[in-house]
Amino acid sequence: MSVAAFDQLWVYLSGNPLLSLLATLLAFMVAVRLNRALGGTPLLHPVTLSIAILIGFLLLVDMDYATYFEGAQFIHFLLGPATVALAIPLYDHRERVRRLLGSLLLACVAGILTAVVSTIGLAMLFGVRQETLLSLAPRSVTSPIAMGIAEQIGGIPSLAAGLVLLTGSIGCALGPGVFRLLKITDPAVQGFTMGLSAHGFGTAHSFARLGAVAGAFSGLSMGLTGLLTAFLLPLITRLLGLS
Repeated sequence: MSVAAFDQLWVYLSGNPLLSLLATLLAFMVAVRLNRALGGTPLLHPVTLSIAILIGFLLLVDMDYATYFEGAQFIHFLLGPATVALAIPLYDHRERVRRLLGSLLLACVAGILTAVVSTIGLAMLFGVRQETLLSLAPRSVTSPIAMGIAEQIGGIPSLAAGLVLLTGSIGCALGPGVFRLLKITDPAVQGFTMGLSAHGFGTAHSFARLGAVAGAFSGLSMGLTGLLTAFLLPLITRLLGLS
């Protein structure tokens, strides 16, 4: 392709919202290849790498987020159907879920209380500002829910979303080692734990590395944790006098 033709193509794309969609898809493809080349390490998850690549791209072409989102919002829209689709593999294991429902709910509540109280306690210990503290509190639920909760209790939604991604990456990195250390081999337990502690990242990791059963229970855990956190976290912050 000649320089003139490339310039014409760039002028067309830069004025078209589809540029954002194209950039997002290409960034994820590159990130997946990089992750595979590095041995599939969860420390450099494809989503995390994609974010870094996209930030670099937006800075390079001097594009603000609002302009970028005009084209990328289609992918954002697909987040809803993708989350609902997690119910399909879960339906295949509905009998086991029904038998374990009480234990699963108890585990969810325990996990939420542990995550929230430990996070708020450490943040208060280090003197973190209240607005930042309230953004940290919902870090263990999936991004859309965390952003909504953060906004509701007085936190910063964008900061909450970033902390959710960081939590998911760390959860995927540490989870397999914890399972080996504690000799946990049941895929349902592994998946439920990953969904509880690492939400969407953990669910994707469960489907890819631990199998369909783990992925189904991880999706269930992610949904239950998000739902219960949306009700419990505002109550916890009020009891602690934070909101």
